[in-house]
Amino acid sequence: MQPIIKQIDIQSAAVPLKRPFKTALRTVTTAQTLIVKVATDDGRIGYGEAAPTPVITGDTLASIQDAVKNVIGPKIIGKSLANPDDIKATIDQSMVHNSSPKAALNIAVNDLLAQLYGVPLYQLLGGHRDRIQTDYTVSVGTIADMIDQANDLISKGFDTLKIKVGDDSEENDLQKIVAIRKAVGPAIHLRLDANQGWHPKQAVAVINRMADLGLDIQLVEQPVLAADFEGMAYVTANTSTMIMADESIFSVEDAARIIAMHGCDIINLKLMKAGGIDNALKINTLAEAAGISCMVGSMIESSVSVTAAAHLAAAKRNIQYVDLDASMMFTSNPVSGGISYQKNEITLPNVPGLGFKK
Repeated sequence: MQPIIKQIDIQSAAVPLKRPFKTALRTVTTAQTLIVKVATDDGRIGYGEAAPTPVITGDTLASIQDAVKNVIGPKIIGKSLANPDDIKATIDQSMVHNSSPKAALNIAVNDLLAQLYGVPLYQLLGGHRDRIQTDYTVSVGTIADMIDQANDLISKGFDTLKIKVGDDSEENDLQKIVAIRKAVGPAIHLRLDANQGWHPKQAVAVINRMADLGLDIQLVEQPVLAADFEGMAYVTANTSTMIMADESIFSVEDAARIIAMHGCDIINLKLMKAGGIDNALKINTLAEAAGISCMVGSMIESSVSVTAAAHLAAAKRNIQYVDLDASMMFTSNPVSGGISYQKNEITLPNVPGLGFKK
């Protein structure tokens, strides 16, 4: 007889960041998150996490806690790991939206399944590789501050930087990128994330000016408002730089729509948006069929959900870009185990499941 889900516990955590994280949407100094533990009747514990990001997912600490404790969680207690599709469908169908609590429970169930089969989760999902390389984010700031951040990260072994823009005029954004490129030199890869900060014509103008200046931008993430699919398609069609959809895509349906509209060149998979690993896998499969590669990223999340995201990124060939620096920003992490970092390289633990210690 296969293990049965017996109990679900929730633990809140508030961890200061090493430095404030600033984007066009918000500033974070202390990370608030919820760790979810799903226990089975044979003593296994699966770990998940839900990070509240009201400006993106709409989820708050209170809404996540209520969804896990009173709505979704009770419906999966008593279910057997012999039928994981039933468990995952129950999580998805228990309520609309609320993608972060769904993600936490889905992650924990996948952790339990990989433990049951005695393999690391990335192997159960596809097993493409056991290590990946991540970029690191340079937060919004003055030009001098952003250059200092960039040089510090390069000294620590990062060769790909994600630069936050979109909080100011496009002219100021351009000045920042010109100065950063001059400071870091041509060998460092630069990615930009506007966090919806430009309108379509503005985005096309500034991205093409960067190309004309030879700034060699690898990709630009979510240049326009999330709901503006036509704007995403306009920017993609009128620039030669690769355009990545992030906040525009929460669901498989969103992905299908933007792919049909030729609205991006890359899709950013985030577990807190997709509602967990399985929906992210579906989006990746759809993207791969359309010839579109994916990135795996995260919100401001601890090592629990970042480890889950790393297992996803390592599992699939079509996931070619990684943005999983979030847990490195924490002054500490709430759970022991999981992925390990060496400079810009993330190594997956060779133990069953996600690799967290009870």
